[in-house]
Parts: sequence; C-alpha cells; structure tokens
Amino acid sequence: MGRHNSTTTRKRKRRRRIFWFAIFPLLLVASVSASYGAYLYKKAENMMGGAFFDNRGKSDLRDKKVDPHIDNVSILFIGIDESEKRGYSDNARSDALMLATLNEKEKSVKLLTIPRDSYVYIKEVGYNTKINHAHKYGGPRATIETVEDLLDIPVDYYVRLDFEAFMAVVDALGGIEVDVPYAFSEQNSKDKADAISLEAGMQKLDGEEALALARTRKLDNDIERGKRQQEIMKAIAKKAASGASITKYGKVIDAIGDNMRTDMTFDEIKAFVDYAVSGDLSIESYTLEGQDTQIMNSQGQNIYYWQLDEDNLAEVKGKLKEHLDIATYDNTEVAKPAEEE
Repeated sequence: MGRHNSTTTRKRKRRRRIFWFAIFPLLLVASVSASYGAYLYKKAENMMGGAFFDNRGKSDLRDKKVDPHIDNVSILFIGIDESEKRGYSDNARSDALMLATLNEKEKSVKLLTIPRDSYVYIKEVGYNTKINHAHKYGGPRATIETVEDLLDIPVDYYVRLDFEAFMAVVDALGGIEVDVPYAFSEQNSKDKADAISLEAGMQKLDGEEALALARTRKLDNDIERGKRQQEIMKAIAKKAASGASITKYGKVIDAIGDNMRTDMTFDEIKAFVDYAVSGDLSIESYTLEGQDTQIMNSQGQNIYYWQLDEDNLAEVKGKLKEHLDIATYDNTEVAKPAEEE
C-alpha cells in the first residue's frame, strides 16, 4: 500500500498584513532592520553580505536579470537537513522545496510545495530520480535547473536554509504556538530516536520540538508534512510580527545569517518590504498531485517515488506562468530510466 493518500490540488487564498512564511527570513531582515534602528539595519546588511553566494547571475530562461522593485519574480526555497551525523555536507539532499512566485503589481504570492520524492528528470546526471537528489548532485544550481525543467518557468533567486536555522529562529523568538495534529515521538536534530514526544493539541514548541513536527511523517505522508511545515512557518511569521518579539530581532538575524545562503543582495531583498506593508496581500498555496509508484532502477531495485499527475502539473505550471506574466518555454527533456534510490 502506498504512503500517500489520493489528493487534490491544495489551494487556499489568504489576505494578511505580513508576508507569509515563504520569504519570512528575507522580509524580516529587510523590513524589521529598517524599522527599528541603524544598529539592526547594519547588522542585517552585514549578515546578508556573508550569506550571499551568486552562482549564476540570472536564469537561463530570462533575457536579462530581473529587478524585484519592478518585475514579477520567483524564489526557490531549499531546505537542507545538515547535521553533525550527516557530515555537514554542502551537497546534502534537499529535505524541502518550495517555489514562490511574486506579482509586483498585484502584490500577490503563489506558493508551490514540491514533494521531495517527486520523480523528475535531472539534467545534471541525465536520468529520472527523486527531485531531492538534485541538490546532492549539484547543489542549488542543479536544483534550480531541475525545477526550471519541471515547471517550465525561470527561477530568479534561491534561498537555501538548513534546519539549524529553523531551530535557531524558533528559539530566538522564544518558541511558537502550534496546533499539533496528533501525538507522536520523533528523533531530534542529533538523530536520537524518539527523543521528542508531543501530545495532540495547541501548545508552545521550542526549536527541537518544532523541527520534529516539521520532519515527522510516521502517521501520514509527504503531502501532509508539507502542510504542517506551512502551518509551522505561519506560526513563526506570526510570532515575529508581534510587538513582543522586537527585542529578539538581533538574535533572529544571527540565526538566519549563520545558516543561510542566497543569491539575493540586500538591496534586492529590501524590494519585498512593499509586499509586507501592502495591507492586502493575496497568497495562494499549491502542491503537486500524484500517486505512489515503484520503479526498478539499474541495480534491479524497486524504489519508491511520487509519480506526478501530468494534467495537474500542466495546470499548476499555467497558473505560475500567468502569475509571472511569462510565455511558455520549450525545454522538454526526454525521460530516462531511474538510476538511484
């Protein structure tokens, strides 16, 4: 029996005064530092200088580099599970992939969660496998290339955050309030089995507990986990926007800077402040439909994948292109056999 239930496209529209979780780290750095004094502003500017890694300049699907002050743009968020046990590898597999498209005129956002086991073509190695392997093969560059091939849209920027940042931000804010959907036990950030135990219900979580909730899929699946991660990040954004958290922003900036890489400059990040203060921000959330499948690799092993539904994929691609106001690109690749678990 497959691990995923049959799903439909998750689409929800919300209007809020804060930019939701997707660019929370960036927006917090820009708008908060600008609003609460020269010290935090300079601290954020220095942090972003250390986090800046420009590995390509612009998307190959753009004629010229975008300007987020005037253009519609896309940002790929890459969540990495780096730890001492995993050797802090720069090219670890990605544990979460989310693409945000931002429409500058409408001040609206579309957010797509891409299941980590999605069976896709990875140009870096020339065959189909799980999309979370792209980062292992070629870091952010290969991940960006794979997402562009899958969705047929340019990825203008990336933000890579590891789970150390996730925990550190939650702890810097003094914890977050989250409704835990069910009781469970999960390993901690050091991979100690059943080190974290939570009961069902609304409760305050520290960084380790929030990470356990974001990670677990023992009682459901990747689709539900993606939804939980969205709820957790909304809780982080809500806590960060509260007046009581102002004194903690310095620690939050430190937590983000120590664990983030991006190809966005500080000036580019500041362009997104307008989204936060628009007062009527529209956000739609999506994931990709599919089904469980077992595919044999070249070693004769049957490997689990999330086989994407082509009709749903085409529908989502159309919505993102319309939101970015771009034409269709012809970058279709011929699928190759799976090669690796």
